[in-house]
Amino acid sequence: MVADINHFIIYLREIKKTSKNTEVSYQRDLIQMASFLGQQGIMEVDKVTKTSLNSYILFLEKEGRATTTISRCLASMKAFFHYECREGLIPKDPAELLKAPKVEKKAPTILTVDEVNCLLSQPCGDSPKELRDRAMLELLYATGIRVSELIHLESRDVNLSVGYITCRDEHKERMIPFGKVAKLALSAYMERGRQALLKGQESDWLFTNCSGKPMSRQGFWKIIKFYGDKAGIQSDITPHTLRHSFAAHLLRNGADIHAVQAMLGHSDMATTQMYMNYAQKETVRRTYAGAHPRS
Repeated sequence: MVADINHFIIYLREIKKTSKNTEVSYQRDLIQMASFLGQQGIMEVDKVTKTSLNSYILFLEKEGRATTTISRCLASMKAFFHYECREGLIPKDPAELLKAPKVEKKAPTILTVDEVNCLLSQPCGDSPKELRDRAMLELLYATGIRVSELIHLESRDVNLSVGYITCRDEHKERMIPFGKVAKLALSAYMERGRQALLKGQESDWLFTNCSGKPMSRQGFWKIIKFYGDKAGIQSDITPHTLRHSFAAHLLRNGADIHAVQAMLGHSDMATTQMYMNYAQKETVRRTYAGAHPRS
């Protein structure tokens, strides 16, 4: 079965042109499935049945796996067996009628404008680290980019004179504007902070840690958690909080949903619509003030 999985991964890479992260995720999920089935004596793809796949899903539930994890594993299984059936390698798709567990969507944490202003004002010193932290927080809120995109920005991706950044992945790129406050914070960091953090080293990355190495997601999570606590914000802040707040604040104050979708990089309008739904509910948070307070 492992050989069949490897052929499927090659198909994803060469024909479907999926991202490396998607490829790794599918392969991990399917290898774990194959390992479980192998322990049940099922070694070949054409011996897999709906019952054996249901047994695997029940096993994942008993192991205490998150509903989102099980849903992802099921999606991997469905894609794999659909491919096998379409290629004529198995007579029937055993995963076709499998049902995903119901996922309860947790409402994203959306800060008020006052809370955002308080958070972003915390790194107020002039040390290289504080200049970097201020630039990262301001840019994240000004553009709504993902944390993974933030930490993978290169210096060449910033156009300070016009005021936009370029975010790239394996298949596309998008340009996102930012306002004067983020521009000032970025300028200060690039002029007085970045070289001090690099300590004479060369790096393409825009943001680095205090050793001049690439910033990690965990490193940024610690930064935003530190300043959230310092600001006295009671909400459970995560690295995505400023992205959520960026979208909700703009939509609440009349921004075009298609423009926000483009800035966020959502391929599916339904994902952006989620922010619109939260923004339209008076009970989500207190009233927002200003379309985007740091434009």
